[in-house]
Amino acid sequence: MSNTKIGIVGAGIQGVCNALFLQKKNYEVHLFDREEPGSAASYGNAGHFSPYASVPLNRPDILTDVPAMLMSSTGPLALKWNYVPKMIPWFFKLIKNCTSKKMMHTAKYMHQILDLALPAYDELFDEIDLEGLVKKNGIMYVWTKKNIASRELEINIRDQLGVEQQLITPREISDLEPNLKKFYHGGVFYPNARHTINPRKVLLKLFDLFLKKGGKFKKTNVENIIFNGDAPIIKTIDDQLIFDKIIIACGAFSKKLTDNLNEKIPLDTERGYHVHFKKCEHLISRPVVFANRGFGMTPMEQGLRVVGTVEFGGLNNPLSKSRIKNLIDNAKFMLDGLPEHEDEWLGFRPTLPDFLPIIGSSKNHKNVYYSFGHHHLGWTLGAISGKIVSKMISGEKTNLDLEPYSSARFSQT
Repeated sequence: MSNTKIGIVGAGIQGVCNALFLQKKNYEVHLFDREEPGSAASYGNAGHFSPYASVPLNRPDILTDVPAMLMSSTGPLALKWNYVPKMIPWFFKLIKNCTSKKMMHTAKYMHQILDLALPAYDELFDEIDLEGLVKKNGIMYVWTKKNIASRELEINIRDQLGVEQQLITPREISDLEPNLKKFYHGGVFYPNARHTINPRKVLLKLFDLFLKKGGKFKKTNVENIIFNGDAPIIKTIDDQLIFDKIIIACGAFSKKLTDNLNEKIPLDTERGYHVHFKKCEHLISRPVVFANRGFGMTPMEQGLRVVGTVEFGGLNNPLSKSRIKNLIDNAKFMLDGLPEHEDEWLGFRPTLPDFLPIIGSSKNHKNVYYSFGHHHLGWTLGAISGKIVSKMISGEKTNLDLEPYSSARFSQT
């Protein structure tokens, strides 16, 4: 079996986790990325391991909320208006998915893999020294009475799915995080959730394990995937390398490659931002998310990382200063005494209009596999996605229903 050569495009959390689970099955694995491992979304994310996050954004109530979100300077949603014409087909697909039935379909199949997400990580973490980089302090969401029906919807769906959650009172919130200003009316605590104080360091530890086990990494831009019969070839600027199987796991950048494979996958990008408030990580002891405004704060080694907002604007538009200001204003609404912010960062979340990822083989090419489209949960779902793809490639059965993650679902709509 070790004669089988597998090439993976993308050295973020998806690519590296896919590689490690394939190595457990004695495959020879080669990783390709135009950047150093862990320098994109795997660096700049919120650092959450969120096994509870099964309630999708394709909810019926989102359609009535969107106009108000777009008009609000503190809201979670923004558009780059020059990108709107390109987004219109994607938005129409999103609207078609905003029914109660489709929402529950997404929630059910997100829960199926989220439930296995942390045990899959533990299989990988058992092989490295985490050095205290992952904390098990839970994650807390707080909210005001505004849009309370949306909060109740989320709580009810999670109850139906069997997610462990604890509704908390203002007093309990204050006991858990005494430095928060008292703006909230209630919240929920997810005791099983974890967070990392440095996502990039965790990624690099996993990447080093991949190298130690004989994995190969090439820093180069993958221009295309071509074929010699059924055998896929990774075409880079200066080389053509033949493999037995290929996995496309390069997040929001996957669409260029899948378009070339003649798969019309409606992948777009949610642009996410972060800033740091240096030496302020002590102000909270776990991630805190302000649900009304769709943003959160995580205590990290680099300081208090403030993350969030969803901006639709593609891969080429510059960073929006208004979105940075939105994060700063929201953080100051929640905490007193914050200094000047540092490290303005923009990253890209790969998002599909039904808010389910694509995990599995290409519908056109049996030796090409996909692991992308995990929107806000790419970090949480890295290990389980890699484990699933490794089982598919080795022909092992799982007791999971994997059809909902297939790319073929988009040729049926």
